[in-house]
Amino acid sequence: MSIGLDARNTVCVARQPILDLAGRVYGYELLYRSSAEATACTAEGDIAGARVLTDAVLSLGLDVLTSGRPAFLNFTRSLLMNGAATLLPPTSVVIELLENIAIDNDVVEMCRGLHNKGFALALDDFEPGSPAESLVPYASFVKVDVLNVPADERKKLAARLVPRGIRMIAEKVETAEIVEEARTHGYRLFQGYYFCRPKTFSASSMAGRHMAYLTLLGALNRDDLGVDELEDLVKHDVSLSFRVLRSVNSWLYGLRHEVTSIRHALVLLGIDQIRKWASVWVLAGLNSTGTQETVNVAILRARCCELIGDHLVGPDEGPSYFLLGLCSLLDVVLGRPMAEALSEMPLPAALNDALLGEQNDARYVLDAVLAYEQGKWTEANTAMEALRLPPDLLPGVYAEALRWARELLKTTSGGPR
Repeated sequence: MSIGLDARNTVCVARQPILDLAGRVYGYELLYRSSAEATACTAEGDIAGARVLTDAVLSLGLDVLTSGRPAFLNFTRSLLMNGAATLLPPTSVVIELLENIAIDNDVVEMCRGLHNKGFALALDDFEPGSPAESLVPYASFVKVDVLNVPADERKKLAARLVPRGIRMIAEKVETAEIVEEARTHGYRLFQGYYFCRPKTFSASSMAGRHMAYLTLLGALNRDDLGVDELEDLVKHDVSLSFRVLRSVNSWLYGLRHEVTSIRHALVLLGIDQIRKWASVWVLAGLNSTGTQETVNVAILRARCCELIGDHLVGPDEGPSYFLLGLCSLLDVVLGRPMAEALSEMPLPAALNDALLGEQNDARYVLDAVLAYEQGKWTEANTAMEALRLPPDLLPGVYAEALRWARELLKTTSGGPR
């Protein structure tokens, strides 16, 4: 989210989902950096935290950032003791206390007061026997780093804290196997990009419905696709027809008269817009192996890549990068190796190569988006510099993509079935 042309006045905010056992999003942790060019947060802790509250949460809006789910916000000691939490609605946020907070009687009393006012507190990177033990009576969540805490210690923690009504969050989870292990130990919430990682691929043949949707996705994104053919493609899929008409009639467009035909929708919105939407819904229809958040991330990436593409190659060719982000999780969605998943897709060579890991401009675009969404600010900056684009573009791109994806998902929830 860019709040000024000066890099010093740019706030970088990304989000990382926290999922439940069913793969549904429980909430989002907001990741923060004071500027796109900063490699570390150089502002004082209370100033940095205050800026993420005011510039991100209050300016962009919690609903845009989290789609109405709880926002996990990192609090330093200074931010905590200054009462910044009271600026926020207790039902919408979780106050996440960083592991480096110096804990004394003042901190304990502040946490007691926030707990009594209805605020949920989370203890980040909790370690047994640490001073944070004194905050356990007021905690609703305890986050445990699965990379640093051995499995037997994680199990003991859950056995001790779950009976007290505390919800355990396993964080930095990168594989489905760790999710299953943590589940057996009593963990019910998980943070990390394990849901965006391909699982072991099977050798079974692709389902006929998947093949049909993959063919449709390829056809929708052909450069020579005309209005008549697009209309025919959409009309022959009942669910796509329904979603196109429902979306074009949504409150987003403020139309005075209801649109009742695909042809009319094409005229109003244009072939590129309908093609983009239809591609999103087809991807949702393909998604039988991942969670809904897998599709949500792909949509967010698609819009980010498209907006960066506009700056890189101009608005005429930039939209082609939408498919780059959308297909970045095609291997996860299909449960197939990326090369196999792309074999049915007539993608431009540059996009195909980028999705297979070859370093070119398209890959740098994707790398910038992937790094930014995970709060890897230095890596995101490096990718943007390789494109000869200013890193300060990324906060605005991400914020706009969040808004766009939220509205699309709100009015067109689900996908072809």
